[in-house]
Amino acid sequence: MVNIESLEDKARQLRIEIVKMLAKAGSGHTGGSLSAADIVAALYFYKMKHDPKNPQWKDRDRFVLSKGHAAPVLYAALALSGYFDKSLLGSLRKLGSPLQGHPCCKELPGVEVSTGSLGQGLSVACGMAIGLKLESSPARVYCLLGDGEIQEGQVWEAAMTASHYKLDNLCAIIDHNNLQIDGACTEVMNIKPIEAKFIAFGWNVFTIDGHNMQEIVNALDEAEKIKGKPTMILANTVKGKGVSIFEGKVQYHGVAPTLEELEIALKELKDGQN
Repeated sequence: MVNIESLEDKARQLRIEIVKMLAKAGSGHTGGSLSAADIVAALYFYKMKHDPKNPQWKDRDRFVLSKGHAAPVLYAALALSGYFDKSLLGSLRKLGSPLQGHPCCKELPGVEVSTGSLGQGLSVACGMAIGLKLESSPARVYCLLGDGEIQEGQVWEAAMTASHYKLDNLCAIIDHNNLQIDGACTEVMNIKPIEAKFIAFGWNVFTIDGHNMQEIVNALDEAEKIKGKPTMILANTVKGKGVSIFEGKVQYHGVAPTLEELEIALKELKDGQN
């Protein structure tokens, strides 16, 4: 039985590691890493089958971080899962560190694909899902996208592909915080109605509160039961979630916390400890 409080605590731990590593690096993407923490916690510490001691286990579930600029949340999840020592997080964005600004599959165990050029991850996830089906593998593929990212045309080519090939082993998740580097997604290039578009492309769609752990878990569980079509989970989130001074602030899309902001963030996050 799933322990929701434990998963919520994992998300809090991810956020702590995110702000610490970003502040030390002095650069990086704060808002989108924090908004995805609950989703990533549910995937790595509840839903996904994976083995830190054997990162290439053939029946592992695959995770594609299509919004590669949110690398800190992935690195934190990998460290807390045991893929590498947590002390390595302090080397984020340092010359020679395997923890690059965007994930590199050649540098770090547990990273399935190098990402960062937005719009490409869902296509890669489709290829993985097709390959797994050809091998009759029980493994599933999870792909996390940003909402600004779905302004890219390649995303919709991948959406059409996933539906055509009936990729029911593919679950995509949109971190829908409605902010991108230039402002509100609805103002930069309106992406709504997201649900109707994916349904029209032949997907199953769940719309949830991306910070409600029970809703996240339920959606991931239900996605596994869907046959004959891929699933999109539209997770409504808040940019910078978990730290009040970052929440809903577009200026923290690509800016790291200062030391003063780090102190505030850690106090808020640690005060929320179970």
